[in-house]
Amino acid sequence: MITVKNLKKQFERTTKKKKKTKFFAVNDISLEAKDGEIIGILGPNGAGKTTLLRMIGGIMEATSGEVYYDDVTFLQDEINIKKKIAYLSGNTKIYQSISPYELMKMCLLFYEYPKEKIEARIKEISKILKMDDFLYNKIAKLSTGQTQRVNLARCLVHDPKYYILDEATSGLDIISSQIILDFIKKEKEKKKTILYSTHYMEEAENICDRVYLINEGKIIMSGTPNEIKKKTKTTNLRDSFFKIIGGNDEK
Repeated sequence: MITVKNLKKQFERTTKKKKKTKFFAVNDISLEAKDGEIIGILGPNGAGKTTLLRMIGGIMEATSGEVYYDDVTFLQDEINIKKKIAYLSGNTKIYQSISPYELMKMCLLFYEYPKEKIEARIKEISKILKMDDFLYNKIAKLSTGQTQRVNLARCLVHDPKYYILDEATSGLDIISSQIILDFIKKEKEKKKTILYSTHYMEEAENICDRVYLINEGKIIMSGTPNEIKKKTKTTNLRDSFFKIIGGNDEK
């Protein structure tokens, strides 16, 4: 389980008049993701989703607040926690001159995966993500969708417990997107803990158990997709979001 308590991240920016001001990209966010749950972090570009996930994943230090992995913080056991995390962002760069096979093997060796099981694990992941046709091709020659599947393979090859997926299907064709979404659903069945950030509201309705709608660094509503639609008297999460934002603007 991942528990986030009162997380904040403050940055400094320069205005047009060259005056420096401070602002919160993430402002006092608390949330929970249980084992076997897919939790959606939803909102428009600039809402604070990526900053939030980077802090949860231990990539960025929070200004204040705490993140717990099964009641343990990074300060208490950072190395072992990070060994159990798969962190994927839509724009992650990977080596272009090697093949998916070579990349996965390198990652497995890095995570000290049992050497006698490496070949079987690579074949397993390649089959799950439908990579057999390009497993030995150079990554530089792959399509965007194929490259993103390789990116996901890199993250999950060591069999992590926690998934932090930031815009995992952004810009992908419908086939590559569905392969990734199907994989996420199967990992949920294995009781993995999954945080899934996207601005595709329809996608979130399809796979998420609960969602947190975020805007301007704050949670504006949370619940199951059906609960949110019921509260806002709408038929889809996209309309729910705009109705909530409109309501906030009128106050």
